[in-house]
Amino acid sequence: QVQLVESGGGLVQAGGSLRVSCVASGTTSSINAVGWYRQAPGKQRELVALISGRDSTKYADSVKGRFTISRDNANEITVYLQMNSLKPEDTADYYCYAKTQTPWRTRDYWGQGTRVTVSS
Repeated sequence: QVQLVESGGGLVQAGGSLRVSCVASGTTSSINAVGWYRQAPGKQRELVALISGRDSTKYADSVKGRFTISRDNANEITVYLQMNSLKPEDTADYYCYAKTQTPWRTRDYWGQGTRVTVSS
């Protein structure tokens, strides 16, 4: 089992920056990918950024060059999403995501979400 707890959301003006964090605890040794998804009102949840393997990263086209995902494995796994040059269309609930893989099964885990609001 893996637990994910996000923090760092809030209200920011367009053009500003914000960093959200996610701490993963539990059976973190089986995690092989962590990242962030977001869901805006009335829209489907979408991938924002993912980090997997030996820090291989993947970004949504809409955030490339503005957002940076990073991971700190010092104690528990902490995943950061640095968001720069924020736009009103970045407004959404941001969910931390982790995928675990063992020889027996693959599982997806989600955090409770943190809201990011970008005002114009």
